[in-house]
Amino acid sequence: MKARINNNEYEIKFENNKNNSGVISGKSFETDVLPVDSNTYHLIRNLKSYTIEVLDINTHEKNVTLKVNGNKYQANIEDELDEFLKKLGIKNKTNQKPKDLKAPMPGLVTQVNVSAGDILKKGDLVLILEAMKMENNIKIDFDAVVKEVKTEKGKTVEKNQILVVFE
Repeated sequence: MKARINNNEYEIKFENNKNNSGVISGKSFETDVLPVDSNTYHLIRNLKSYTIEVLDINTHEKNVTLKVNGNKYQANIEDELDEFLKKLGIKNKTNQKPKDLKAPMPGLVTQVNVSAGDILKKGDLVLILEAMKMENNIKIDFDAVVKEVKTEKGKTVEKNQILVVFE
């Protein structure tokens, strides 16, 4: 996996499907992470303490905005599929609008902000999905009209489950 953070690129390999250890750009890492609240975490790495606040997540563009010890960072993630498509010369991001919004991860829907017929603008909050004790603001990154909402507050969803259908 690759991560681009403020114009710097990092190659990340996690160890044995753990997210708290592995290798970043050839250097081993091990971290200890504790949730503080729904969007804030305390991380210790190499005897240094970090406070990380998740400000925004855009699942379609694979972007996340973080505040680390008061400094704001924009991160873009490229997984194995993105790298494979790039090697084939295929761009995975097109100008086509998705016909539906899928759950980026399993979780609990804690808030739904849209209903059928709503006109959405890029950046509008569609719903909030709680996963691993973290609230994820799921926003739309294009203009659209809601055709159907296929979930509701209090429902658990699986990864890639269709949540909202657009016209």
